[in-house]
Amino acid sequence: MVIRADASHPNKTEGGRTSGLGQSLSPALRRVNTDRLGPITWFRTDWQRSGASTGRAIWTSEDGTTSEVLVKIPVSEREFRWLRRLQDAPTPLPVPRLFASGDTLEDYHLGWVIIEYLPFGPIGAKWHDDHLERITLAAARFQGAASLHPVDRDLKHEDWEALLKRSREAARGRDLAAVTRWRKALKMASKHLDQLVEKWHRRAPIGWIHGDLHLANGMSREVDEGSPVVLIDLAEVRPGHWVEDAVYLERLNWARPERLKGRNPVKLLASARRRLGLEIGSEYPRLADIRRILLASCVPAFLRTEGVPTYVQAALEQLENGLHRAH
Repeated sequence: MVIRADASHPNKTEGGRTSGLGQSLSPALRRVNTDRLGPITWFRTDWQRSGASTGRAIWTSEDGTTSEVLVKIPVSEREFRWLRRLQDAPTPLPVPRLFASGDTLEDYHLGWVIIEYLPFGPIGAKWHDDHLERITLAAARFQGAASLHPVDRDLKHEDWEALLKRSREAARGRDLAAVTRWRKALKMASKHLDQLVEKWHRRAPIGWIHGDLHLANGMSREVDEGSPVVLIDLAEVRPGHWVEDAVYLERLNWARPERLKGRNPVKLLASARRRLGLEIGSEYPRLADIRRILLASCVPAFLRTEGVPTYVQAALEQLENGLHRAH
């Protein structure tokens, strides 16, 4: 089954009752883009999380051809920058095609973009066995295109010691299932934390990663279920090791082991990078385990937001298995 991007029947309005900002800025957007941007229909989809106003319109190119487009305002500086940077990436373009953009709109200091309308997706709307393979290939294409740009920002550094301390404090209470196993695992993680963090800080290669890789951020230009995935939502792009994208995607499916059986996102992304001639690094399995240990050990610290029992249990198993492999 193919999911169309408009299949959620979002609340659309010609005037923009669902998007006051979009409605108020529509005239300015059309003035800035002269006669190319047609009337905008603002909407909000079921899976949209950001506070940006999003609308559909028709774009008329210089040669008179028309294209369906999405108008998004405001956009973060990071998303604005990476949409622009990756327009020269090899085809199929790993991000939406950009028709127009600006970091100001008349007297307003805010970013806006006009991008191609992607008619199919997100791929996470309905599970299919090839989803992980398709999105990891998209991630590899994204990382490869982004690698042409020098890393000019600092790595993100989490305070693992403080997070683990919060987890151990949470494990002293009674809100945690399998609390004895959690206490034992967290104690072992704490014992080896300095060594784990030191190895993590020395990870290589470092490049640009998507930072928010999941199935709801994968769209498609074509009806074919095997067609290339286009990655959206570039607001979290940052420097890191490629396994961070893979383990992030894996973590979101820890509580759904039937999806991960035989489909390891780390191995899939490594394979995709290898096919594209991208550096993998010899220690990536070890680094992936360290990342799993660090992330899983933090779950008790966030019980209020990540306290779904199946996920908490899956995180405990990841922590125990990771520590066993690491030591």
